[in-house]
Amino acid sequence: MGGPRSRLVRSALATGVGAVLALGAAAPVTTSASAAPAPVVAAAPAPQVPAAAPGRTKGKDLRRVVYVGNNWDGTADVLLPGSFRRIGRLDIVPDYDERIAEISLNPYRLVYYLAIQQLIGEGHDQLVDDMYSSNDGRLLIVSRPSFADVVALDLATGEIVWRFAVDGVRSDHMALSPDGETVVVSASTGNVVHALDVETGEEVGGFESGGSPHESVYLDDGETILHASIGMVYSPLDDPALDATKQERVLQLVDADTFEIIRRYDLRAALDEAGLEDVSTAVRPLTHTPDDDTFVFQLSFFHGFVVMDRRTGRITKVKRLPNLIPDTPRELYLLDSAHHGISMDPTGKHICVAGTMSDYATVVSYPRMKRSKLLKGGLKPYWVTQSWNGKHCYISWSGSDTVSKISYRKAKIVRTTDVGYHPQRVRNGFIQRSYVADLPQDQPGHG
Repeated sequence: MGGPRSRLVRSALATGVGAVLALGAAAPVTTSASAAPAPVVAAAPAPQVPAAAPGRTKGKDLRRVVYVGNNWDGTADVLLPGSFRRIGRLDIVPDYDERIAEISLNPYRLVYYLAIQQLIGEGHDQLVDDMYSSNDGRLLIVSRPSFADVVALDLATGEIVWRFAVDGVRSDHMALSPDGETVVVSASTGNVVHALDVETGEEVGGFESGGSPHESVYLDDGETILHASIGMVYSPLDDPALDATKQERVLQLVDADTFEIIRRYDLRAALDEAGLEDVSTAVRPLTHTPDDDTFVFQLSFFHGFVVMDRRTGRITKVKRLPNLIPDTPRELYLLDSAHHGISMDPTGKHICVAGTMSDYATVVSYPRMKRSKLLKGGLKPYWVTQSWNGKHCYISWSGSDTVSKISYRKAKIVRTTDVGYHPQRVRNGFIQRSYVADLPQDQPGHG
Protein backbone atom coordinates (compact mmCIF):
# COMPACT_ATOMS: atom_id res chain seq x y z
CA MET A 1 0.00 0.00 0.00
CA GLY A 2 1.65 3.26 1.11
CA GLY A 3 5.41 3.75 1.04
CA PRO A 4 7.60 4.34 4.10
CA ARG A 5 7.51 7.64 5.92
CA SER A 6 10.44 10.00 5.57
CA ARG A 7 13.20 9.81 8.18
CA LEU A 8 12.23 13.24 9.45
CA VAL A 9 8.65 12.19 10.11
CA ARG A 10 9.68 9.00 11.91
CA SER A 11 12.10 10.96 14.08
CA ALA A 12 9.52 13.60 14.88
CA LEU A 13 6.99 10.95 15.80
CA ALA A 14 9.46 9.31 18.14
CA THR A 15 10.20 12.54 19.98
CA GLY A 16 6.92 14.37 19.86
CA VAL A 17 4.02 11.94 19.84
CA GLY A 18 3.17 12.61 23.48
CA ALA A 19 2.77 16.32 22.83
CA VAL A 20 0.75 15.61 19.73
CA LEU A 21 -1.75 13.34 21.44
CA ALA A 22 -2.17 15.91 24.19
CA LEU A 23 -3.67 18.25 21.60
CA GLY A 24 -6.82 16.15 21.29
CA ALA A 25 -8.86 18.47 23.50
CA ALA A 26 -6.89 21.61 22.74
CA ALA A 27 -8.44 24.96 21.99
CA PRO A 28 -9.20 25.67 18.34
CA VAL A 29 -6.17 26.72 16.33
CA THR A 30 -6.04 30.27 15.08
CA THR A 31 -3.57 31.87 12.74
CA SER A 32 -0.80 33.67 14.61
CA ALA A 33 1.97 35.89 13.37
CA SER A 34 4.37 32.95 13.39
CA ALA A 35 1.91 30.90 11.37
CA ALA A 36 0.75 33.52 8.92
CA PRO A 37 -0.17 32.05 5.54
CA ALA A 38 2.45 32.28 2.85
CA PRO A 39 1.62 34.33 -0.21
CA VAL A 40 0.64 32.73 -3.44
CA VAL A 41 3.70 31.17 -5.03
CA ALA A 42 3.56 31.04 -8.82
CA ALA A 43 5.75 28.61 -10.69
CA ALA A 44 6.74 28.92 -14.30
CA PRO A 45 3.77 29.66 -16.55
CA ALA A 46 2.01 26.59 -17.88
CA PRO A 47 2.09 26.01 -21.61
CA GLN A 48 -0.74 27.73 -23.42
CA VAL A 49 -3.41 25.51 -24.90
CA PRO A 50 -5.15 27.17 -27.85
CA ALA A 51 -8.91 27.58 -27.90
CA ALA A 52 -9.32 26.54 -24.27
CA ALA A 53 -10.15 28.83 -21.35
CA PRO A 54 -11.80 28.57 -17.92
CA GLY A 55 -15.52 27.96 -18.29
CA ARG A 56 -15.19 26.86 -21.92
CA THR A 57 -14.76 23.33 -23.16
CA LYS A 58 -13.92 22.22 -26.66
CA GLY A 59 -15.37 18.74 -27.10
CA LYS A 60 -12.91 17.35 -29.62
CA ASP A 61 -9.92 18.41 -27.49
CA LEU A 62 -11.29 17.09 -24.18
CA ARG A 63 -12.01 13.75 -22.62
CA ARG A 64 -14.29 13.21 -19.66
CA VAL A 65 -12.59 11.36 -16.82
CA VAL A 66 -13.09 10.57 -13.15
CA TYR A 67 -10.43 11.67 -10.65
CA VAL A 68 -9.96 9.67 -7.44
CA GLY A 69 -7.84 11.19 -4.68
CA ASN A 70 -5.77 8.66 -2.72
CA ASN A 71 -5.30 10.63 0.47
CA TRP A 72 -2.63 8.58 2.23
CA ASP A 73 -0.69 7.85 -0.96
CA GLY A 74 -0.48 11.40 -2.22
CA THR A 75 -1.70 10.27 -5.63
CA ALA A 76 -4.77 10.59 -7.82
CA ASP A 77 -6.07 7.93 -10.16
CA VAL A 78 -7.65 8.80 -13.50
CA LEU A 79 -10.54 6.56 -14.59
CA LEU A 80 -12.71 6.39 -17.69
CA PRO A 81 -16.35 7.07 -16.71
CA GLY A 82 -17.75 4.32 -18.96
CA SER A 83 -15.57 1.29 -18.32
CA PHE A 84 -14.33 2.62 -14.95
CA ARG A 85 -10.88 1.48 -16.07
CA ARG A 86 -7.84 3.24 -14.62
CA ILE A 87 -5.80 4.95 -17.32
CA GLY A 88 -3.21 6.72 -15.20
CA ARG A 89 -1.95 7.81 -11.81
CA LEU A 90 -0.72 11.27 -10.86
CA ASP A 91 1.75 12.28 -8.15
CA ILE A 92 0.02 15.05 -6.21
CA VAL A 93 3.01 15.84 -3.98
CA PRO A 94 6.02 16.17 -6.29
CA ASP A 95 7.33 18.69 -3.76
CA TYR A 96 6.94 16.28 -0.82
CA ASP A 97 10.55 16.52 0.41
CA GLU A 98 10.55 20.31 0.10
CA ARG A 99 7.36 20.66 2.10
CA ILE A 100 8.53 18.25 4.83
CA ALA A 101 11.80 20.15 5.15
CA GLU A 102 9.89 23.42 5.40
CA ILE A 103 7.64 22.06 8.15
CA SER A 104 10.58 20.62 10.10
CA LEU A 105 12.12 24.08 10.44
CA ASN A 106 8.97 25.57 12.00
CA PRO A 107 8.21 24.06 15.45
CA TYR A 108 4.65 25.41 15.40
CA ARG A 109 3.93 23.82 12.02
CA LEU A 110 5.64 20.58 13.00
CA VAL A 111 3.53 20.12 16.11
CA TYR A 112 0.28 20.61 14.20
CA TYR A 113 1.49 18.57 11.24
CA LEU A 114 1.93 15.66 13.66
CA ALA A 115 -1.37 16.40 15.38
CA ILE A 116 -3.22 16.28 12.06
CA GLN A 117 -1.39 13.10 11.13
CA GLN A 118 -2.33 11.32 14.37
CA LEU A 119 -5.77 12.73 15.18
CA ILE A 120 -7.33 13.15 11.74
CA GLY A 121 -5.12 11.08 9.44
CA GLU A 122 -5.22 7.98 11.69
CA GLY A 123 -1.42 7.97 11.77
CA HIS A 124 -0.98 8.91 8.11
CA ASP A 125 -0.18 12.06 6.18
CA GLN A 126 -3.23 13.64 4.55
CA LEU A 127 -1.94 14.50 1.11
CA VAL A 128 -5.02 14.61 -1.14
CA ASP A 129 -8.32 15.83 0.21
CA ASP A 130 -10.28 17.38 -2.65
CA MET A 131 -9.62 17.98 -6.34
CA TYR A 132 -11.15 19.50 -9.46
CA SER A 133 -9.87 19.76 -13.00
CA SER A 134 -10.04 23.05 -14.81
CA ASN A 135 -12.76 23.14 -17.45
CA ASP A 136 -10.12 23.17 -20.19
CA GLY A 137 -8.66 19.88 -18.95
CA ARG A 138 -5.22 21.40 -18.42
CA LEU A 139 -4.95 21.78 -14.63
CA LEU A 140 -5.84 19.68 -11.60
CA ILE A 141 -6.55 21.80 -8.50
CA VAL A 142 -5.91 19.87 -5.27
CA SER A 143 -6.16 20.64 -1.55
CA ARG A 144 -3.44 18.99 0.55
CA PRO A 145 -4.38 19.00 4.27
CA SER A 146 -1.02 18.08 5.81
CA PHE A 147 0.69 20.82 3.81
CA ALA A 148 -2.08 23.39 4.50
CA ASP A 149 -2.25 24.40 0.87
CA VAL A 150 -3.90 24.19 -2.53
CA VAL A 151 -1.89 23.49 -5.67
CA ALA A 152 -2.58 23.47 -9.39
CA LEU A 153 -0.82 20.65 -11.23
CA ASP A 154 -0.13 20.79 -14.95
CA LEU A 155 -1.76 17.61 -16.25
CA ALA A 156 0.70 17.46 -19.13
CA THR A 157 3.88 17.61 -17.07
CA GLY A 158 2.87 16.88 -13.46
CA GLU A 159 4.57 20.10 -12.34
CA ILE A 160 3.08 22.55 -9.85
CA VAL A 161 1.86 25.67 -11.66
CA TRP A 162 0.81 27.59 -8.56
CA ARG A 163 0.52 27.04 -4.83
CA PHE A 164 -1.63 28.85 -2.25
CA ALA A 165 -1.08 28.47 1.51
CA VAL A 166 -4.35 28.66 3.43
CA ASP A 167 -4.95 30.36 6.77
CA GLY A 168 -4.11 28.12 9.69
CA VAL A 169 -2.53 24.69 9.36
CA ARG A 170 -4.92 22.51 7.33
CA SER A 171 -6.82 22.71 4.03
CA ASP A 172 -9.96 20.67 3.36
CA HIS A 173 -12.99 20.46 1.03
CA MET A 174 -13.30 22.57 -2.10
CA ALA A 175 -15.94 23.52 -4.68
CA LEU A 176 -15.52 24.65 -8.28
CA SER A 177 -17.80 27.35 -9.68
CA PRO A 178 -19.91 26.22 -12.67
CA ASP A 179 -18.04 28.60 -14.97
CA GLY A 180 -14.77 27.01 -13.92
CA GLU A 181 -13.15 30.30 -12.96
CA THR A 182 -13.16 30.11 -9.15
CA VAL A 183 -12.39 27.39 -6.63
CA VAL A 184 -13.28 27.81 -2.95
CA VAL A 185 -11.34 25.94 -0.28
CA SER A 186 -12.04 25.47 3.42
CA ALA A 187 -9.21 26.37 5.80
CA SER A 188 -10.00 23.98 8.65
CA THR A 189 -8.18 25.72 11.48
CA GLY A 190 -8.40 29.22 10.02
CA ASN A 191 -12.22 29.15 10.20
CA VAL A 192 -12.43 30.83 6.78
CA VAL A 193 -13.09 29.82 3.18
CA HIS A 194 -10.74 31.19 0.51
CA ALA A 195 -11.86 31.87 -3.07
CA LEU A 196 -9.07 31.43 -5.62
CA ASP A 197 -8.67 32.15 -9.31
CA VAL A 198 -8.30 28.79 -11.03
CA GLU A 199 -5.74 29.98 -13.55
CA THR A 200 -3.44 31.94 -11.26
CA GLY A 201 -4.12 30.80 -7.69
CA GLU A 202 -4.63 34.40 -6.61
CA GLU A 203 -7.15 34.98 -3.82
CA VAL A 204 -10.20 36.80 -5.19
CA GLY A 205 -12.37 36.73 -2.07
CA GLY A 206 -13.50 34.64 0.86
CA PHE A 207 -15.87 34.44 3.80
CA GLU A 208 -15.97 33.52 7.47
CA SER A 209 -17.23 30.17 8.67
CA GLY A 210 -17.61 28.37 11.98
CA GLY A 211 -15.21 25.87 13.51
CA SER A 212 -13.59 23.58 10.94
CA PRO A 213 -15.14 24.79 7.67
CA HIS A 214 -16.11 21.74 5.63
CA GLU A 215 -18.23 21.37 2.51
CA SER A 216 -19.30 24.05 0.03
CA VAL A 217 -21.75 23.54 -2.85
CA TYR A 218 -22.66 25.99 -5.61
CA LEU A 219 -26.39 26.67 -6.11
CA ASP A 220 -28.50 28.89 -8.38
CA ASP A 221 -26.30 28.41 -11.45
CA GLY A 222 -23.28 29.58 -9.51
CA GLU A 223 -24.79 32.64 -7.83
CA THR A 224 -24.94 31.17 -4.30
CA ILE A 225 -22.74 28.94 -2.15
CA LEU A 226 -24.22 26.62 0.46
CA HIS A 227 -21.57 26.07 3.13
CA ALA A 228 -21.30 24.09 6.35
CA SER A 229 -18.72 23.81 9.12
CA ILE A 230 -18.38 20.72 11.32
CA GLY A 231 -16.56 21.84 14.44
CA MET A 232 -13.90 19.87 16.31
CA VAL A 233 -14.58 16.34 15.01
CA TYR A 234 -11.25 15.11 16.38
CA SER A 235 -12.23 15.99 19.95
CA PRO A 236 -12.89 12.95 22.21
CA LEU A 237 -15.79 14.78 23.89
CA ASP A 238 -18.46 12.97 21.87
CA ASP A 239 -21.24 12.57 24.41
CA PRO A 240 -24.36 14.53 23.34
CA ALA A 241 -24.25 16.45 26.63
CA LEU A 242 -20.82 17.81 25.61
CA ASP A 243 -21.82 18.79 22.08
CA ALA A 244 -21.41 22.50 22.81
CA THR A 245 -17.67 21.99 23.41
CA LYS A 246 -17.05 21.00 19.79
CA GLN A 247 -16.88 24.58 18.42
CA GLU A 248 -19.46 26.62 16.53
CA ARG A 249 -21.14 24.78 13.62
CA VAL A 250 -22.79 26.79 10.88
CA LEU A 251 -24.96 26.17 7.84
CA GLN A 252 -25.07 29.26 5.69
CA LEU A 253 -25.79 30.74 2.27
CA VAL A 254 -23.12 32.97 0.72
CA ASP A 255 -23.30 35.32 -2.26
CA ALA A 256 -20.84 33.83 -4.76
CA ASP A 257 -19.97 37.23 -6.26
CA THR A 258 -19.51 39.38 -3.17
CA PHE A 259 -18.84 36.52 -0.71
CA GLU A 260 -21.20 38.15 1.78
CA ILE A 261 -23.08 35.79 4.11
CA ILE A 262 -26.73 35.97 3.08
CA ARG A 263 -28.23 33.74 5.74
CA ARG A 264 -27.26 31.50 8.62
CA TYR A 265 -29.73 28.78 9.56
CA ASP A 266 -30.55 27.96 13.18
CA LEU A 267 -30.04 24.25 12.79
CA ARG A 268 -30.25 23.54 16.50
CA ALA A 269 -33.78 24.96 16.62
CA ALA A 270 -34.76 23.11 13.44
CA LEU A 271 -33.52 19.77 14.75
CA ASP A 272 -35.19 20.30 18.13
CA GLU A 273 -38.49 21.10 16.42
CA ALA A 274 -38.17 17.86 14.46
CA GLY A 275 -37.67 15.86 17.65
CA LEU A 276 -33.92 15.41 17.18
CA GLU A 277 -32.78 17.12 20.37
CA ASP A 278 -29.76 14.83 20.84
CA VAL A 279 -28.57 14.99 17.24
CA SER A 280 -25.42 16.98 16.46
CA THR A 281 -25.65 20.17 14.40
CA ALA A 282 -22.45 19.28 12.49
CA VAL A 283 -23.53 19.02 8.84
CA ARG A 284 -21.47 16.45 6.97
CA PRO A 285 -21.73 15.79 3.20
CA LEU A 286 -24.78 17.37 1.64
CA THR A 287 -26.76 17.38 -1.58
CA HIS A 288 -29.86 19.14 -2.87
CA THR A 289 -32.88 18.75 -5.11
CA PRO A 290 -32.53 19.79 -8.77
CA ASP A 291 -34.44 23.04 -8.14
CA ASP A 292 -32.04 23.97 -5.28
CA ASP A 293 -35.03 24.54 -2.97
CA THR A 294 -34.41 21.57 -0.67
CA PHE A 295 -31.23 20.53 1.12
CA VAL A 296 -30.45 16.92 2.04
CA PHE A 297 -27.60 16.30 4.45
CA GLN A 298 -25.94 13.97 6.90
CA LEU A 299 -25.06 14.86 10.49
CA SER A 300 -22.34 13.75 12.87
CA PHE A 301 -23.12 10.43 14.61
CA PHE A 302 -26.47 10.12 12.79
CA HIS A 303 -27.18 6.96 10.80
CA GLY A 304 -29.26 8.45 8.01
CA PHE A 305 -29.99 11.96 6.77
CA VAL A 306 -32.44 14.82 7.07
CA VAL A 307 -34.22 17.03 4.54
CA MET A 308 -34.49 20.80 5.01
CA ASP A 309 -36.67 23.34 3.24
CA ARG A 310 -34.42 26.14 2.02
CA ARG A 311 -36.95 28.94 2.46
CA THR A 312 -38.26 28.10 5.94
CA GLY A 313 -35.21 26.35 7.37
CA ARG A 314 -37.44 23.59 8.74
CA ILE A 315 -36.58 19.90 8.76
CA THR A 316 -39.31 18.32 6.64
CA LYS A 317 -38.15 14.68 6.52
CA VAL A 318 -35.94 12.43 8.61
CA LYS A 319 -34.60 9.19 7.18
CA ARG A 320 -33.03 6.75 9.61
CA LEU A 321 -30.88 4.03 8.07
CA PRO A 322 -29.58 0.81 9.62
CA ASN A 323 -26.95 1.07 12.33
CA LEU A 324 -24.97 -2.15 12.02
CA ILE A 325 -22.60 -1.22 14.86
CA PRO A 326 -25.00 -0.52 17.78
CA ASP A 327 -22.40 -1.47 20.38
CA THR A 328 -19.63 0.76 19.03
CA PRO A 329 -19.18 3.85 21.25
CA ARG A 330 -19.38 7.25 19.59
CA GLU A 331 -15.77 7.93 20.55
CA LEU A 332 -14.69 5.25 18.03
CA TYR A 333 -16.59 6.74 15.08
CA LEU A 334 -14.29 7.88 12.30
CA LEU A 335 -14.14 11.67 12.80
CA ASP A 336 -17.72 11.56 14.12
CA SER A 337 -18.91 10.18 10.76
CA ALA A 338 -21.64 7.60 11.14
CA HIS A 339 -22.41 8.29 7.48
CA HIS A 340 -20.15 10.33 5.18
CA GLY A 341 -21.24 10.56 1.54
CA ILE A 342 -24.52 11.47 -0.16
CA SER A 343 -25.66 12.48 -3.64
CA MET A 344 -29.05 13.01 -5.33
CA ASP A 345 -29.45 12.17 -8.99
CA PRO A 346 -30.48 14.95 -11.46
CA THR A 347 -34.06 13.62 -11.65
CA GLY A 348 -34.49 14.16 -7.92
CA LYS A 349 -35.80 10.60 -7.53
CA HIS A 350 -32.84 8.78 -5.99
CA ILE A 351 -30.33 9.48 -3.21
CA CYS A 352 -27.11 7.47 -2.96
CA VAL A 353 -25.79 7.13 0.60
CA ALA A 354 -22.51 5.94 2.14
CA GLY A 355 -23.05 4.16 5.48
CA THR A 356 -19.48 4.77 6.59
CA MET A 357 -19.22 3.07 9.98
CA SER A 358 -21.54 0.22 8.95
CA ASP A 359 -19.66 -0.50 5.71
CA TYR A 360 -22.52 -0.27 3.24
CA ALA A 361 -24.05 1.84 0.51
CA THR A 362 -27.73 2.15 -0.27
CA VAL A 363 -30.04 4.00 -2.65
CA VAL A 364 -33.06 5.79 -1.18
CA SER A 365 -36.05 6.79 -3.31
CA TYR A 366 -37.24 10.38 -3.03
CA PRO A 367 -39.66 11.63 -1.84
CA ARG A 368 -40.95 8.19 -0.75
CA MET A 369 -37.78 7.64 1.33
CA LYS A 370 -37.73 3.89 0.72
CA ARG A 371 -34.26 2.37 0.75
CA SER A 372 -32.80 -0.38 -1.39
CA LYS A 373 -30.98 -3.40 -0.02
CA LEU A 374 -27.67 -2.66 1.63
CA LEU A 375 -24.75 -2.87 -0.80
CA LYS A 376 -21.69 -4.39 0.87
CA GLY A 377 -19.03 -3.46 -1.64
CA GLY A 378 -16.09 -2.68 0.64
CA LEU A 379 -14.93 -1.10 3.87
CA LYS A 380 -15.35 2.45 5.15
CA PRO A 381 -17.22 4.15 2.29
CA TYR A 382 -16.26 7.81 2.57
CA TRP A 383 -17.58 9.80 -0.37
CA VAL A 384 -20.33 9.76 -2.99
CA THR A 385 -20.39 11.67 -6.29
CA GLN A 386 -22.98 11.45 -9.04
CA SER A 387 -21.70 10.52 -12.50
CA TRP A 388 -21.58 13.24 -15.15
CA ASN A 389 -24.58 11.72 -16.97
CA GLY A 390 -26.56 11.28 -13.75
CA LYS A 391 -27.17 7.55 -14.19
CA HIS A 392 -24.76 6.35 -11.54
CA CYS A 393 -23.16 7.40 -8.30
CA TYR A 394 -19.50 6.76 -7.54
CA ILE A 395 -18.49 5.69 -4.04
CA SER A 396 -15.03 5.39 -2.48
CA TRP A 397 -14.32 2.46 -0.16
CA SER A 398 -11.46 4.06 1.79
CA GLY A 399 -10.74 0.93 3.81
CA SER A 400 -10.55 -1.33 0.74
CA ASP A 401 -8.67 0.95 -1.68
CA THR A 402 -11.41 0.62 -4.27
CA VAL A 403 -14.14 2.73 -5.85
CA SER A 404 -17.47 1.50 -7.20
CA LYS A 405 -20.05 2.66 -9.70
CA ILE A 406 -23.63 2.19 -8.48
CA SER A 407 -26.71 2.35 -10.70
CA TYR A 408 -29.28 4.74 -9.23
CA ARG A 409 -32.17 3.00 -11.00
CA LYS A 410 -31.11 -0.60 -10.32
CA ALA A 411 -29.63 0.16 -6.88
CA LYS A 412 -26.75 -2.21 -7.50
CA ILE A 413 -22.98 -2.04 -7.92
CA VAL A 414 -22.10 -2.38 -11.60
CA ARG A 415 -18.31 -1.78 -11.53
CA THR A 416 -15.54 -1.76 -8.92
CA THR A 417 -11.96 -0.61 -9.57
CA ASP A 418 -8.78 -0.90 -7.51
CA VAL A 419 -7.20 2.48 -6.76
CA GLY A 420 -4.51 3.84 -4.44
CA TYR A 421 -4.09 3.93 -0.69
CA HIS A 422 -7.15 5.31 1.13
CA PRO A 423 -9.30 6.86 -1.61
CA GLN A 424 -11.59 9.64 -0.46
CA ARG A 425 -12.87 12.29 -2.82
CA VAL A 426 -14.12 11.23 -6.28
CA ARG A 427 -14.76 13.99 -8.83
CA ASN A 428 -15.88 14.22 -12.45
CA GLY A 429 -13.52 16.20 -14.63
CA PHE A 430 -11.76 16.73 -17.93
CA ILE A 431 -8.36 16.12 -19.41
CA GLN A 432 -6.90 17.20 -22.73
CA ARG A 433 -6.99 14.21 -25.10
CA SER A 434 -3.39 14.80 -26.09
CA TYR A 435 -2.31 14.24 -22.47
CA VAL A 436 -3.89 10.82 -22.01
CA ALA A 437 -1.26 8.72 -23.78
CA ASP A 438 1.45 10.19 -21.56
CA LEU A 439 -0.30 9.61 -18.23
CA PRO A 440 1.98 7.60 -15.92
CA GLN A 441 0.45 4.26 -14.94
CA ASP A 442 2.04 4.12 -11.50
CA GLN A 443 3.45 6.61 -9.05
CA PRO A 444 5.25 5.92 -5.77
CA GLY A 445 3.18 6.53 -2.66
CA HIS A 446 4.31 9.00 -0.02
CA GLY A 447 2.07 7.95 2.87
